[in-house]
Amino acid sequence: MPDANLTPAQVAAALRYATDWLGVYREQVNALNVYPVPDGDTGTNMHLTMQSVRRELDTCDEHDMKSVARAISYGALLGARGNSGVILSQLLKGFSEAIRDLRDVSGAQLAHALDAAQRSGYSAVMKPVEGTILTVAREAAAGARGGSPREVLRAAIRSGYDGLARTPDLLPALKQAGVVDSGGQGYLYVLEGILGQLEGQALPEAPTVESYAQEQFETEEFGYCTEFLMENATAPIEQIRELVAPFGDSLLVVGAEGYVKGHIHTNDPDALLATVGRHGKMLRTKVEDMSEQHTEILAMAGATARAEEEVPQTGLVAVVSGYGLTKLFRSLGARIVSGGQTQNPSVQDIVDAVRSVSAREIVVLPNNKNVLMAAQKAQELLGDHVKVLPTRTLGQGVGAALNFTPDTPAADLLPAMQEAAARVTTLEVTRASRSTSIGDLDITEGDVIGLRDDELVHAGGTPEDAVLAMLAAAWADQEIVTVFTGPNVTDEQAEGLAARVAEAHPDAEVETHAGGPDLYDYLVTIE
Repeated sequence: MPDANLTPAQVAAALRYATDWLGVYREQVNALNVYPVPDGDTGTNMHLTMQSVRRELDTCDEHDMKSVARAISYGALLGARGNSGVILSQLLKGFSEAIRDLRDVSGAQLAHALDAAQRSGYSAVMKPVEGTILTVAREAAAGARGGSPREVLRAAIRSGYDGLARTPDLLPALKQAGVVDSGGQGYLYVLEGILGQLEGQALPEAPTVESYAQEQFETEEFGYCTEFLMENATAPIEQIRELVAPFGDSLLVVGAEGYVKGHIHTNDPDALLATVGRHGKMLRTKVEDMSEQHTEILAMAGATARAEEEVPQTGLVAVVSGYGLTKLFRSLGARIVSGGQTQNPSVQDIVDAVRSVSAREIVVLPNNKNVLMAAQKAQELLGDHVKVLPTRTLGQGVGAALNFTPDTPAADLLPAMQEAAARVTTLEVTRASRSTSIGDLDITEGDVIGLRDDELVHAGGTPEDAVLAMLAAAWADQEIVTVFTGPNVTDEQAEGLAARVAEAHPDAEVETHAGGPDLYDYLVTIE
């Protein structure tokens, strides 16, 4: 019956449908994202968060509310992207905790869950700002009234839109741009999607999107958007939040199902991650230069208005992990697809990145053997103007990108880029994920292991010992050694390694940079 209480399966189906509903409006929500410096795309980040929820729902027991609630909370936290995604994950956490112990969800219980959602959202933010998604979630919960779940949702959405209409009066940046808050709009689309599934509505047509990208944004004090995901935390979330707070603003530190996720704008991402890393196992980090991101977003917004003669001959797309390497590839002119080892991007991720580049031809650098096939499939979908240079390591990708010039046809670029990639030897140091024997190497889970051009060649000792041993074995009078450090390597360790490398190879130039790939201690290139 349409007005009956919601079963666990109906809750799961409604959240799945809400993911698709939000996807319809993703670009519209992106276009509203103007406050105050672009921190990723709000619609995309919220949609990715919901997609993670859907993946968890697809594997849960839909006959058990506890299982459904865990899938919502767990999926939202692990998939949360950017400020808006993290806050959405906390709204969903509060919602899921409120329904966890129910057999089914009545209208009154749904209203209570929406209130629990907004309270969870507010509690996750150290300095809540009105005029944001938090305001809209609170207003939606305040208006959630009625007898049935559908009636409650209709009332909540009406009240939420009243709150959304007031967001420009609460945030000057919104009023200046003539828009409402993007995160609040995205949250209401999630609620609309839930209602749409309950009422049997078809997905709407995607609206025509008007770009609201501003030419001028307020200057933000802190320049790096920094995120981390950690498990097995040895300190309470409140303590971790207090440790992180002095590093910057736009702070969120949240947790669920044994994980801790953080987001902050800071000028010192290295020190922040080192501080956090002492209190758990770091699974994933991301650091983005927001000024570069701002420039990239404005360039994308203006691309369609360029005259044909202004379009570059060749563009570059690279799959990259680690904020230092990401910054390097961006500086060389590449559009970035985030991912690599253990975080392989989809074919659609690569297709979307290629389509966002305004150029007659596009060169794609997969930079990982596990990404190569996805890049080739993207090429098949897009046509002959896309060329995949089969780089199998990030080191090869760096060598190739250093020889990229946008004014040169791809046919002339590719031989030089391929030759440059072949000259680079890549050494990677990480930890064994399981015990095994490969060739002459007996490896125990957790051991330091070293890879040379993606081939396992070393096991045991310290990460620094692994680098020195692999350098000695691979050395052939190269001139440049570049070391990228992972999130768990301290400045002292990096400086010590650089000194040891310089002593062992006195004629080589040694450079050290933070921001190597996640889960790796060191990525080293020699050429």
